[in-house]
Amino acid sequence: MQEEIGKREILFDGNNYQILEYSDFLLVNGNKKLRVKKIGEKFAWLNLFFLDFLKEYHIPAAIVKSHGKNSLKVVKHDRYPFHIKILNVIDKRTSKIFAKKETEMLNLPVFEIHFGEGKDSIISEGYLITFDLCTNEELKHIYRICSKVNAVLKSFFERRGFLLAEVNCYFGKSEDKIFLVDDFTSRSIKFFSMNKEDRLIDPFKLSTSAEIRHYTDKLLNMTSS
Repeated sequence: MQEEIGKREILFDGNNYQILEYSDFLLVNGNKKLRVKKIGEKFAWLNLFFLDFLKEYHIPAAIVKSHGKNSLKVVKHDRYPFHIKILNVIDKRTSKIFAKKETEMLNLPVFEIHFGEGKDSIISEGYLITFDLCTNEELKHIYRICSKVNAVLKSFFERRGFLLAEVNCYFGKSEDKIFLVDDFTSRSIKFFSMNKEDRLIDPFKLSTSAEIRHYTDKLLNMTSS
């Protein structure tokens, strides 16, 4: 079975586990296909690191172990067809709606439900319930996980001199358990330096192979610090 998120294949391994395989091809701006050398290997490592890290804080994650350079072994699950975007700063869309300064820090995080990867993918909780995409109780549980993920990752980045601006959480369900599946890579995690003199690439405007590789390597460096 194949699933498009960037360009990712999901392969099944027996009855209990799945193999997530990350390729070196990404979709940028919805339709631009890029090859970024060794990005699949780097994405696999980042997801392995952050999912293992979050498990240390008793956050349920589907990760089992690494499975080769660019793949992971995870608990077999049914993936929810939506994801939660956690915003800690005012993004471009919110800035226009509320006439606020873009990238200004929010007092409280905002959780957005997204069905798909496009710009117009935001949906309300009512759609999830009406179309049986999840139950009220499942959504409440997902929100609780997101709150904890955000708190843990904000602390992780602040200790290294960075501010967590945004992260996307994807979920799966195995029997009655809900797990984090991904995405803890440079496609999802957006951060800024606390030092205004640092010249970092704008994480919301990654459009070339070189920019994606540079930003991903910056994120990778944090996993060893």
